[in-house]
Amino acid sequence: MEEDINGGNFLGPNGTTAPGPCDSPFAINFFMSSNLSVQELRVKDSPQIHFRFDACRSVHIESIYITAPRLSPNTDGIHIENSSDVRIYNTVISNGDDCVSIGTGCYDVDIKNITCGPGHGISIGSLGKYNTRACVSNITVRDSFMQMTENGVRIKTWQGGSGSVSGITFSNIHMENVRNPMIIDQFYCLSEGERCSNKTSAVVVSDILYTNIKGTYDIRNPPMSFACSDTVPCTNLTLSDIELLPDQGNMVLDPFCWNAYGDLRTLTIPPVFCLLDGFPQSILHNDIAHCSRDS
Repeated sequence: MEEDINGGNFLGPNGTTAPGPCDSPFAINFFMSSNLSVQELRVKDSPQIHFRFDACRSVHIESIYITAPRLSPNTDGIHIENSSDVRIYNTVISNGDDCVSIGTGCYDVDIKNITCGPGHGISIGSLGKYNTRACVSNITVRDSFMQMTENGVRIKTWQGGSGSVSGITFSNIHMENVRNPMIIDQFYCLSEGERCSNKTSAVVVSDILYTNIKGTYDIRNPPMSFACSDTVPCTNLTLSDIELLPDQGNMVLDPFCWNAYGDLRTLTIPPVFCLLDGFPQSILHNDIAHCSRDS
């Protein structure tokens, strides 16, 4: 979703973002549930998030069909946070925001065979808003299809946060005319002003694997963008079997990297020359380890 759930920045009376008695509700919200199965449901045009799972354990979501207008704000298909052992399978989502969004406190999540589009793709985040701590680990997104989405697979964090995102795998994903197929954005911000100024702390992004990601991208943006914090670089980004071609024309844009460390297991299309080698000394392994203990 385009605004952090805990931020409370949702549509209110007369289409404003001010709190009030007419704040738009979620369609279906599960809280502190375990051994939960949600299958074979169709949901259309929720005012906000269609399905939200908060503080849940052992969740099986399958064969869900979600539709909302392409320009409808904050209509995430499935949002999860503070949840573990979550499986999301064989689901079709067409909406105006993230098809699946993964918030803080999530680990052991398996997402498979998702058809997404239009929408904003599959996102981890946003994380670390208002200098908060966020921990996300062991997330897999596989065997999925993105069509005419704003993003493909995305990790987005606010500056000033802490904690870590680690152990993430994106594999076997086909893109069709996607604007930002592979994106890490550690400068995520929705408003101008001091809240968006550079900060010296950030949520650590580490151990991210991209493998067998192929298809086409919208030529307005680079096919790969890894924009990492000035002071807390992304580390251990691994790319394998990547083939992304422009949807129209012959112009191939170069991937973009900023303070991103990683390596290539195979040659990529387009070639990636901007990843930095090695491991920066500025990263504290304690951040990742402490998040593991939190889980």
